[in-house]
Amino acid sequence: MNTVTPVILCGGSGTRLWPLSRAGFPKQFLVLSGTNSLFQQAISRINSIACTDILLADTLVVTNEEHRFLALEQLREMKSIKATLLLEPVGRNTAPALTFAALHAMANGSDPILAVIPADQTITDDGAYIKALQQCVRIAAEGAIAILGITPDRPETGFGYINFEGELGRNGEYTVTQFTEKPDLKTAQQFLESGDYTWNSGIFVLKASTWLAAIKHFRPDIETATQQAWLGKSEDFAFIRPGKAAFEQIPSASIDYAVMEKCPGSEVAIHMVPLSAGWNDLGAWSAVWMVGEQDANGNVVHGDVLHSDTSNSLIYSSKRLVSAVGVNNLVIVETADAVLVADRAQSQQVKKIVDALEKQNRLEHNTHRKVNRPWGWYDSIVEGERFKVKQIQVKPGAKISLQKHHHRAEHWVVVRGTAEITCGDKVTLLTENQSTYIPLGEVHRLSNPGSIPLEIIEVQSGSYLGEDDIVRYEDNYGRVG
Repeated sequence: MNTVTPVILCGGSGTRLWPLSRAGFPKQFLVLSGTNSLFQQAISRINSIACTDILLADTLVVTNEEHRFLALEQLREMKSIKATLLLEPVGRNTAPALTFAALHAMANGSDPILAVIPADQTITDDGAYIKALQQCVRIAAEGAIAILGITPDRPETGFGYINFEGELGRNGEYTVTQFTEKPDLKTAQQFLESGDYTWNSGIFVLKASTWLAAIKHFRPDIETATQQAWLGKSEDFAFIRPGKAAFEQIPSASIDYAVMEKCPGSEVAIHMVPLSAGWNDLGAWSAVWMVGEQDANGNVVHGDVLHSDTSNSLIYSSKRLVSAVGVNNLVIVETADAVLVADRAQSQQVKKIVDALEKQNRLEHNTHRKVNRPWGWYDSIVEGERFKVKQIQVKPGAKISLQKHHHRAEHWVVVRGTAEITCGDKVTLLTENQSTYIPLGEVHRLSNPGSIPLEIIEVQSGSYLGEDDIVRYEDNYGRVG
């Protein structure tokens, strides 16, 4: 019986899917089709591989500090999934992330097989995917590294390629001879015509000890630095954190660059299992269009959309009516605070807009108008000079931190549910249509003691209304200090 620990790598930013994907709410947490996010879909698929010779252990999710509550909330929606969250204080790419996960997986003396899955991919044929992963597990049980290779159907320049050779093995595998990163169009066409190449899915299966030995052999600097960070780990709330100062010293490198591309021709055996299952890594809006449900004119639409004489376009509405007339091959994406219009063939270039937003220090680079918090969410409805209006929802039983502000006062109006208000040394209950005032500098807290979501309208006034004007004294989510 082979014990498999799913490792979900959940640290990407997905900037090419802006404005829907942002640094504070990246693409893996988006629901682009159906009712589940890409993150939830990845976890559901890998948790389906158990069979007569495969025992599934709890899932490990490696994500960054900023996204911890997004991951935790989406995991809570998946009531049958047991998972541990490993938090990276800073991004150091996927090789340190996998090393962190492997160290945790072996902490109790076991040596499970790790199924390493990116959180931001789509698969349309789950059956083929599960069968291929089961084959990879059997290869990994013998001490080799197994990788899923996607059977190419076009000369794609945005993916890495795997060159393979030899006869098909008993577990449906080929020997990997070389990796090639994102070739030009002419080379990609040659790869496709040769039949000896697959796309690199970024999905790896290997024993935890196999990875630790490989990273120590090829990149001992990463292995040693991650070991140091692991020794300084701490646990709080639902999270495991490595030592921050030590983690910041880890060199940044991907799994591919650090290890996989160095394996062919070395003593580290690496094999590829081909997969044809409608895989896509959704690296641009053109990919979202490609995997979406297209109408008779090749359009993929989401939300409140009307179109006429329009073809081969992706039109995404999150809040408002979006209409299109007489356009072709476009990407149109509407959110509450930004609209993107792009040539579908140029959708990879959206990153240039994101880079410009970052240089200008604009909020649209990082967050949506509606921001999720561990206790609920807030939506900044309108803002002007010295005032801001928010809609706030607090989940049943949840509460914001005990806090104060140096530069703003707040008025709260309850529009739904029951609010428990702490203001100074007074605690009061408010119900619908009742209101209260929080003076500048007063310590306060908002709690929901009820069984339904609490919704309030908050009107802020003052000289500075930034989210960093919060002094926390007590918090249920480990955010004090």
